[in-house]
Amino acid sequence: MSGQTSSEYISHHLTNLHAGEGFWSFHLDTMSVSLVLGFILFGAMWLAARKATSGVPGGLQNFVEMVVEMVDTQVKDTFHGQSKLIAPLALTIFVWIFGMNAMDVLPVDLLPLVLHWFGVDHFKIVPSTDLNATFAMSLSVFFLIYFYSLKVKGLGGFTHEILCAPFGKWMFPVNILFRIVEDIAKPISLALRLFGNMYAGEMVFILIGLLPWYLQWTLGAPWAIFHLLIITLQAFVFMMLTVVYLSMAHESH
Repeated sequence: MSGQTSSEYISHHLTNLHAGEGFWSFHLDTMSVSLVLGFILFGAMWLAARKATSGVPGGLQNFVEMVVEMVDTQVKDTFHGQSKLIAPLALTIFVWIFGMNAMDVLPVDLLPLVLHWFGVDHFKIVPSTDLNATFAMSLSVFFLIYFYSLKVKGLGGFTHEILCAPFGKWMFPVNILFRIVEDIAKPISLALRLFGNMYAGEMVFILIGLLPWYLQWTLGAPWAIFHLLIITLQAFVFMMLTVVYLSMAHESH
């Protein structure tokens, strides 16, 4: 917005639209954008599935089939357990996170400027630059890891794994410590990897937005093109690590 200093401009773009304070603060922009993207993306996939034909497919059907086939191939190569949930879960993660990340290529001032006309002063359009969103997704994966570990191995087998792996039952204090570190590292690494990469990319766009308009186009376009690779890669990495972790949870030995 006009009249802002560089610090105020950066702070403005990095402040969430929220309700409440402290722990019970809800980031309304993250929640609303995520839900809208979910309805649009999965609604489009549902529509493509309903209109699917065995004849010459349309563009939407081609694209959806390509994404589904890619995810299904990765799951078959990586996951060796028996579950009908893993492939749909991987597809949901990849498509949804890709959609969230893709919001980063929109002009950084476009939506905040439009919403400012309606009295909304702060609005972060990229949900994956919100640590709350990335941790929510990673914790969901974490709970699924424990659910399948208990389901496949049983309470006795799961307890035995925690106490006896990797150094044997007489080293159970060390084994428990290693397990705690390993389990804490999984959701933290998932959340921080996605958040860190997307936050850094958004910061570059914001810094480019501080430049004169002719430099914005000169530097912004190449960075946006390069950022498309980062957007896709981060969605793919989150999906693949989820599949790997769930595959490990299904290993009964």
